[in-house]
Amino acid sequence: MRAILAAALVLAGASSALAQSPDLIFRKSTVFRFLTPDDKLATYAIDDPEIEGVACHYTVPEKGGISGGLGLAEEVSDISLACRQVGPIKFKSKMEQGDVMFRQSRSLLFKRMQIVRGCDARRNVLVYLVYSDKLIDGSPKNSTSTVPINPWGQSEVPRCADWVK
Repeated sequence: MRAILAAALVLAGASSALAQSPDLIFRKSTVFRFLTPDDKLATYAIDDPEIEGVACHYTVPEKGGISGGLGLAEEVSDISLACRQVGPIKFKSKMEQGDVMFRQSRSLLFKRMQIVRGCDARRNVLVYLVYSDKLIDGSPKNSTSTVPINPWGQSEVPRCADWVK
């Protein structure tokens, strides 16, 4: 019954957070494995789909070995995150605090990584948080990155507080 509920929740969560694929920047081997794929750290880039002018880079461990090579390994929750303003900030729609910006599976069934965003209205700063969750056991491991909204060229600086529901 829990498996059916979990599958329904995963499918129901499909949204714009799943609309784009991250760009692989590079991979670096961390553990040599003879005759099977090595363990690696992989760094990816993704643009915020709802806020033009913001990009995030995150690094995740990727297990090698037989199970990792077949895509069956459950990945660990160690994920780092850095988000930056890469152009003029333009909000496409209103957002909730903690809205999912990106979601990716980290195991065959029940573990996923999520990048969520919020607005520190007092400082006019976008706040991004990456964490992994699991149906039964969550993970306290996380990483936070902030993006101060600065002028870019001749554009006026928007206030993130104007875009929070």
